[in-house]
Amino acid sequence: MKVRLTNEEIRAYLDIQAPEFPKYTTQLLNLANQNAQGTRPRVVGQMSELIQHFTGKTLHDWERWYQREKPDAIKAATEKVLQMVKNLREAIAKIDEEIIEQWIRDLVIVKTYMGLRFQEAILKKGAELKNQTYRLAEPAEEAVGADGFIGETPVSIKPTTYRVKAGLSETILVQVVFYEKTKNGLVVDYGRIVD
Repeated sequence: MKVRLTNEEIRAYLDIQAPEFPKYTTQLLNLANQNAQGTRPRVVGQMSELIQHFTGKTLHDWERWYQREKPDAIKAATEKVLQMVKNLREAIAKIDEEIIEQWIRDLVIVKTYMGLRFQEAILKKGAELKNQTYRLAEPAEEAVGADGFIGETPVSIKPTTYRVKAGLSETILVQVVFYEKTKNGLVVDYGRIVD
């Protein structure tokens, strides 16, 4: 039997009071911390290692022990996040309707289009690397697994996760170009197509 315990239930079982935060502040603090990296192991220590050395029983014991082990960690993390909150406050002051509309347009129009058409960019880059032409596949060519052509070579464009999917019934009879989406774009493996 599987039973789910919420964070609130865990706090209740451990008799730990949940702090009260004003609305939206924890979301902003999480964003600031993510950007500032204030609670990374290099700042506050590797928690999974530290907890193995802790022999106390209570939250109070843990707090005293941790502060002995890492006396400057909470202050250092606080300073990092505080500075990022100041940066975010400055950025928020610059946000107006025009910037919001620009951001929405970029998200809804541009990034959606790019997300739907990145296969063409992959084909175009491969063709550029081979000094050849490219084209998207026709519907009949798509039926046999081709997404496009680099020169005369038919290619299928698949995410790298496709490699590890076991039991796929699909058989691809053309060369496969694998890609991985990253924060800043794509990493493309053209394999033997581009040598």
